[in-house]
Amino acid sequence: MSPITEMLSKEMEQEAEITRKMLACVPNDKYDWKPHEKSMTVRRLVTHIADIASWPDMAINTDTLDFANNTHQEPVINNTAELLEFFEDSYAKGKTAINEVNEEQLGEPWTMRNGEQVFMTSTRGEIVRVSISQTIHHRAQLGVFLRLLNVPIPGSYGPSADEMGF
Repeated sequence: MSPITEMLSKEMEQEAEITRKMLACVPNDKYDWKPHEKSMTVRRLVTHIADIASWPDMAINTDTLDFANNTHQEPVINNTAELLEFFEDSYAKGKTAINEVNEEQLGEPWTMRNGEQVFMTSTRGEIVRVSISQTIHHRAQLGVFLRLLNVPIPGSYGPSADEMGF
C-alpha cells in the first residue's frame, strides 16, 4: 500500500467504528420518523449512510456515475439488524477497493453526471475523500435526529454528553 492508500484505509476504518456505533442506536420503531417535512426519514438517512461506505468501490472501479442510467438501488431497510448488515457489506466493498487501489489510479478522473449534464469531474482519490466527508456529514445529521428522539448518543471523537452523564 502507498502512504496515501494507507492513510485513506486507516481513516475509513476509524470513521466506520464511529458510524457503526451511531447506526446501532437507531430504534426499530423510528424508521419512518422525520424531524421536519423537508427532512429525510430516519430510514432514508441511515440507509444512505450505510450505502456511502461502498462509494470508494464505485469511485475506484467505475469511471462515472450517470443518474440517467444508474442501476444502483439501495435496499429497503426495516430494522437495525438489517441496517448493520448492509453497512458491513458496504464497508467491506469500500475498504477492499481502497486496499487494492494503487496511487496512480487515485489520480484518474471520475465523473458524476445526469446524461449529458456533468455535475462534477474529480479524481478517484478526491471522490474517496468526499465519501468519507459525506459519512461524517450525514452521521452528524443522524446525531441530531437521535437527540430529538431522546436516544443516548455515543461519542465520536471523545465521549458524548450522554457518556459523560450530563
